[in-house]
Amino acid sequence: MTDDELSWRRMGSHAGPRLPLFDVRFDDMEHPESGEVLSRLVLSSVDWVNLVALTPEGASVMVRQYRFGVGYPTLETPGGMVDPGEDSLTAARRELVEETGFTGGTWSYLGAVEPNPAFHDNLCHHWLAEGVVRTRPQNTGGGEHIHVTLMSEAEVRAAVQDGTIRHALALSALARVFDLWPRPFRQPPPA
Repeated sequence: MTDDELSWRRMGSHAGPRLPLFDVRFDDMEHPESGEVLSRLVLSSVDWVNLVALTPEGASVMVRQYRFGVGYPTLETPGGMVDPGEDSLTAARRELVEETGFTGGTWSYLGAVEPNPAFHDNLCHHWLAEGVVRTRPQNTGGGEHIHVTLMSEAEVRAAVQDGTIRHALALSALARVFDLWPRPFRQPPPA
């Protein structure tokens, strides 16, 4: 089956409520076989960045912060939203210094992923920063409260394997830098 045969045709679109991080949109989409028009939710957002930052000694700069969706602190890589007028590299550098106080290094683009293409329309760009050093205090503003921790590659791998790191975008970025888990990876579901 071709992509054309799988594609739905947009028949109309209307805005939903504005949310702090997303614009809600409802697209009226025509089913490719039945012709039925169904309303589909789209959460429209700017692109995001997620980065793996390594110190000259090879330690990963990781952040722990409370995540409202799951209701507890998560361990993850630094990241955030690409602000208007920024490219993803500028955003990644800004997010790293704001969240951690680390700057500098050599930067490499690791590609992008679709966070959840079922209803998100944006990309999350992954970056690798090698040789970063802490040069400033954190500058998270009033909307974030972040603890910075340095972890060796072995500690990152162990945190992935024991389920401490479960943030999908952090795992995607980390997997582009480290060999994180044995194949096949098996872990009991969370309680």
